[in-house]
Amino acid sequence: MGMLIVRHKVKDYGKWRPAFDGNAGAQKAAGLTNPRVFRSADDKCELVVVFDTKDTKMAKEFVASPGLQEAMIEAGVRDRPTIYCREPV
Repeated sequence: MGMLIVRHKVKDYGKWRPAFDGNAGAQKAAGLTNPRVFRSADDKCELVVVFDTKDTKMAKEFVASPGLQEAMIEAGVRDRPTIYCREPV
């Protein structure tokens, strides 16, 4: 099992969180499970989201999908996300 790690800044966490939670079905369909959200101690608008992944290819397709890009914009993501796909060694 691998990991998908996403870092980005949001305009308003209170607006972003319900949008993130509302996307749980698409996350699960992409093989992403066990989502964990962390917020920077120094910048409350900077978030890191970590998922467990079943399939790296599916995870990469999910983060590249136009639907996710639109959802992130609507949720108030204000910068280009940094995305890492990691596999165990």
